[in-house]
Amino acid sequence: MYLVAIAWMYVVVMMAIVEAGSPNGTLIGAVFTFVLYGALPLSIVLYLLRSPARKRARRAAEAAEALDTPTASAAQPDGGDHAAGDAVAAERKEA
Repeated sequence: MYLVAIAWMYVVVMMAIVEAGSPNGTLIGAVFTFVLYGALPLSIVLYLLRSPARKRARRAAEAAEALDTPTASAAQPDGGDHAAGDAVAAERKEA
């Protein structure tokens, strides 16, 4: 996957150099050639191709975190995520 990306960037850099060195070409044209033919499309393609690996890494991290932390029922007696309150209501004195 990375070999194709490196080869494509080589081709795009050569296109940009030719654009900049051409009598009818400009430096801004070379920059646009590099960005619009190389950097932008390649970043989108690599992002899309890496999405399964990111998903696997996220699932592995969640699984490792689930193994490292105690379950909610073991952490809190009532199984909730809130602070434990008084189990018995306070006694009220009548005046």
